[in-house]
Amino acid sequence: MSETVEVRRSARRRRTVSVARRDGKVIVMIPASFTKAQEAEWVAKMLAKLGKPRPSRRSDVDLMQRAGQLSRRYLGGTAVPTSVRWVTNQNSRWGSCTPMTGEIRLSHRLKEMPEYVVDSVLMHELAHLLQAGHGSEFWELADRYPKAERAKGYLEAAAHALGWEISPDDEEQPRPGQ
Repeated sequence: MSETVEVRRSARRRRTVSVARRDGKVIVMIPASFTKAQEAEWVAKMLAKLGKPRPSRRSDVDLMQRAGQLSRRYLGGTAVPTSVRWVTNQNSRWGSCTPMTGEIRLSHRLKEMPEYVVDSVLMHELAHLLQAGHGSEFWELADRYPKAERAKGYLEAAAHALGWEISPDDEEQPRPGQ
């Protein structure tokens, strides 16, 4: 099965060509001045550079299974979500949880991030099933994930790149022993 390729021409581009995978397709960005022959040449070059597509990222079912694995491994199986799913309506956060219903939602923006980042956000939301707010008890649970600090750094950089403001509610609270 071949991937859909979309070519985007830009009058601002003079010489550079770039490529990215987004929303299940390959997007090749070229200068508007390129001829059809140059376009074809560069699309072929960029597809070769990009390589084979990565395996499909987690489905909602896969996310639910992963949440169960993380809960069992790091929370003794005590956090039991009713659903875990990808959503596209979270424009300023990575995930959310409704403890009353047990629903966890992860931003679709996480799909292209490393697995440890997705796992860390899942752990954060699982911890909310057990502790509301961001107090010391919450952080004790969320930080049981071994790569939590590394993932936080990754997400802070990604949020900065997206131009997101960090509100006081998002900032970390003092941890036990700090």
